[in-house]
Amino acid sequence: MECKTYRPDTIADLRIMGRTNGSRDPVVLFWTGSCAEVNVAASELWFEAEADYAMFEPWIDIVIDGELTQRFMLTRGRHRICVFRGMTPSEAKDVRIVRDTQAMPDDPDNYLAILSLSTDGRFCPLPEKQLKMEFIGDSITSGEGGCGRLGEMDWVSGCFDAYHNYARETADALNAEYNVLSQSGWGVHCAWNGNIRQALPLYYGQVCGVLQGERNRRLGAQKDWDFASWRPDLIVINLGTNDNGAFDQPDWTDPDTGEISSMRRNADGTLCAEDLRKFTEDGRAFLGRLRSCNKDSRIIWTYGMLGSEMLPAIREIVNGYREQTGDRNVEVLQLPDAADTGFGSRQHPGRSAHRAAAAVLIGRIREILQSTSAETASIS
Repeated sequence: MECKTYRPDTIADLRIMGRTNGSRDPVVLFWTGSCAEVNVAASELWFEAEADYAMFEPWIDIVIDGELTQRFMLTRGRHRICVFRGMTPSEAKDVRIVRDTQAMPDDPDNYLAILSLSTDGRFCPLPEKQLKMEFIGDSITSGEGGCGRLGEMDWVSGCFDAYHNYARETADALNAEYNVLSQSGWGVHCAWNGNIRQALPLYYGQVCGVLQGERNRRLGAQKDWDFASWRPDLIVINLGTNDNGAFDQPDWTDPDTGEISSMRRNADGTLCAEDLRKFTEDGRAFLGRLRSCNKDSRIIWTYGMLGSEMLPAIREIVNGYREQTGDRNVEVLQLPDAADTGFGSRQHPGRSAHRAAAAVLIGRIREILQSTSAETASIS
């Protein structure tokens, strides 16, 4: 049979994971781990993608039945790419076409979209997921360091890894649909260099507000996100590492306003309480924002894959928020340090570190789900 080409908006059984603009013609993949997923019974499947960039080319993963089968970069322009050929047509295969690299604020031309799918078979219904999860993080959640040799320090698109990543591993183990919002170097109050404009909470309410450029604006990256359209059961925060790094950097000066931001250490090397308070206040405000947008979500603030100096402050944020609001659906979970579980490139957690972190997170979430099920059963 010859392949027939389908626009994404004509495929009823198509799942989009990751915040996007609501359009399926084309499907724009903004964030790391965002994907188009189909279940197809066919001997072959192709897709057409369009990519652009000025500095950082996008990379794509192709995942079939949960296994990574292809990983490659895209050059500028349109590309017709084969997902598989010569397969048994009567056997349905779950296929994800995944954005492997994070959103790139410093590259206004960075763009990746799925334009069409072509197959000689048929699209089948996708099994329902049991959960919806949202991951909010920095370079760790973007998978920086997941690819490349130990000791490799070049910051390039290819160093990211959305597949060998604790977020993907956790979601798949729990049969969850998931979204990721993550930016290398960014934090709760400020970035690694003290830049207070590079804080994830500032952009949480937008589709992908971290992106610049006229095309991204036209595609709706900076529009308000419709929280009613997708309600996560669980929200996992993995922030604080870069706020910690800012304590070892010079003061940051806003180039537009001249405002100076300081994150200082005391003479004995401890964190300056006045500056640490900026982090705790912004963290508590962020929890309030998350709760106002996601009234029923369980929130888990994870930390520890690259050091644990900020853990007391994170506990203070969560405990203070719980006391102020009475919200018991928020907690802290320490993850294993990559110093113990294995580094990858760029002095970031490697694949073994992501597996170890996922194991801890999966275990805790299963405890939560079992407890919730037991409470529901006792009420009924």
